[in-house]
Amino acid sequence: MSRRLKVAAVIPVYNRKDLTLQCLRSMERLVLKGIDLEIFIVDDGSTDGTSSSVSAEFPYVSIISGSGELWYTGAINLGIDAAMKAKPDYLLLMNDDQVYDQDALQFLVESAERNKPSVVGALLLRWDIPHRVFQVSPTWKTLWGGWRHWQQQTIWTIPDSCWEVDLIVGNCMLVPGDAVKRFGPMNESLFPNSGDAEFTPRLKRRGVKLIIDPRARAFCQPNDVPKSIREMSSAEVYRHLWGDIRMKQNLRRRLYGWICGGPDPLRGLIAFAIFFIRFLLGFNLEGSYGSRAAEPPLRETMRDSVIPKVED
Repeated sequence: MSRRLKVAAVIPVYNRKDLTLQCLRSMERLVLKGIDLEIFIVDDGSTDGTSSSVSAEFPYVSIISGSGELWYTGAINLGIDAAMKAKPDYLLLMNDDQVYDQDALQFLVESAERNKPSVVGALLLRWDIPHRVFQVSPTWKTLWGGWRHWQQQTIWTIPDSCWEVDLIVGNCMLVPGDAVKRFGPMNESLFPNSGDAEFTPRLKRRGVKLIIDPRARAFCQPNDVPKSIREMSSAEVYRHLWGDIRMKQNLRRRLYGWICGGPDPLRGLIAFAIFFIRFLLGFNLEGSYGSRAAEPPLRETMRDSVIPKVED
């Protein structure tokens, strides 16, 4: 009889009690054939009663209290440190706004076991537009200005089977415990709120495959639209674009991400310069322009990266 695999889920949370509880309820429905799942919540100073509500409804969930200054990457790393003490086979690193199909974890583990060593990401779908793919399979093109995050892909435009990618976003990814042990957790000093931008590309450079399994579906809350730069005061513009690296629009955050997460530092610098020019001209592929720009189906873009199906 094959041994059961240990999976430790690490979920950073902050003042989103209802979303956190909804996520945990969906995890209760996960099929766990041959899997032992342990869940670690890292509550970084919530004031809305998140921890007490989780403890009351899910007493088996481990809750780790943060300082209130950890942000995403620090919270993930604190959870990883606690989870690794249990010597898991895999870490499920995720956000608290996921609603899972019941077979999602089963498929992630199956693909990870078949393609060792690999990080396997779920097919992320928007829960308000359930057929719309969300932040899956960013593609690096230096002359486009770095990573292109697709905005028009659907469940009908993606490959039918697993495919390899260059980056997996941190919403939901299954990471081998051994990979974390060998190559370290996320870099919280340079990426306090976006450690995934550097983490999976680093693992890929160390020989770990990055794979998306389209059978493993997780429905996610759409990203909040940040305040327009044109509506900010000069002090706010400085803080958002340069001063506070935790801000979504921060250019230093992007520069570090391109240098550390791109193919190499030189191409990262070139891509950042091109991105900045496109940003100034209003042709940012991640803004409203990107939602209108033509996108080929991912099944065509990723044709050469598809992993042949394995018949049981």
